[in-house]
Amino acid sequence: MTVLLVSDLHLDASRPATTRAFLDLLAGEARSAEALYILGDLFEAWVGDDDPGEPGASVCAALKALSESVVPVYLMRGNRDFLYGPRMAERCGATLLPDPCVVDLHGTPTLLMHGDLLCSDDAAYQAFRRQVRSPEWQANFLAQPLAARQAFAAQARAASREHQQGVAEAITDVTPATVVETMARYGVSRLVHGHTHRPGLHSLEVDGRRAQRIVLGDWYDQGSVLRVEAEGLSLESRDVLP
Repeated sequence: MTVLLVSDLHLDASRPATTRAFLDLLAGEARSAEALYILGDLFEAWVGDDDPGEPGASVCAALKALSESVVPVYLMRGNRDFLYGPRMAERCGATLLPDPCVVDLHGTPTLLMHGDLLCSDDAAYQAFRRQVRSPEWQANFLAQPLAARQAFAAQARAASREHQQGVAEAITDVTPATVVETMARYGVSRLVHGHTHRPGLHSLEVDGRRAQRIVLGDWYDQGSVLRVEAEGLSLESRDVLP
C-alpha cells in the first residue's frame, strides 16, 4: 500500500481551487492509502482550535471522514499553523506529530520535519520561531477574543501580500550542514520535509553513508504529493484547477 505525504498547502478562503484539489485527494486516492502525513502549513493561518470558519471546517471534516475509513492521518505543525492543539487533532481524527520525528515507512526509518528548523542561517526567523512557539506567547495570543485573532491574521496576510506583490515568495533554503547534522543525530538515511517550496530529491552523505533528502513542494500552482511504497517512492504533482 501507498503512504502519502504532503506539505505547504496553505489552504485559505481566497484560494478555493486548492481546497477543492485537496478535498478531491482525501475523497479519492487517500481512501486506499496506508496513511496520510501532512508536514505543516496545511492552512495559510490557524488562529486557534476554536475557529469554526472555512476552509478549516470542511477540511477537518474531510480528514475526520478519512480517518474513520481506517486511514490514519498524521499532522505536523508548520510555521503558519503552529497553533494546532488537541481540539484540532480531535476534529480531524488525527495524530499530532512532534517536529522532528522518525517514522518507519515500509522498513526505512524516515525523519519527518516541516523544514523551517533546517534554515538555521536565518537567525531572525529562528528567533521569531522560538518566540511564537513559547507557551507564554501562545497562551497570551489564544486568550484574545477569536475576532481579534482573526483580524490579526488577516492583517498579517495582507502585509505579506503587499510585501511580496510581483515578487516570488522568498524563503530561505536549508543549511546543508544542519541537514547532515540533524540526520546524523537521528541516525537516519532518509529525510522528508517541506517549507522551502523547492520540491526535489537530493542525494548526500551522512556519516559515510549514502542518504536522501526529499523536499515536498507547495500547493500554490500544483499539488506536490510524495508516494512511498515498498518498491520505492515518487514525488509527483497534482493539478490545482483555477
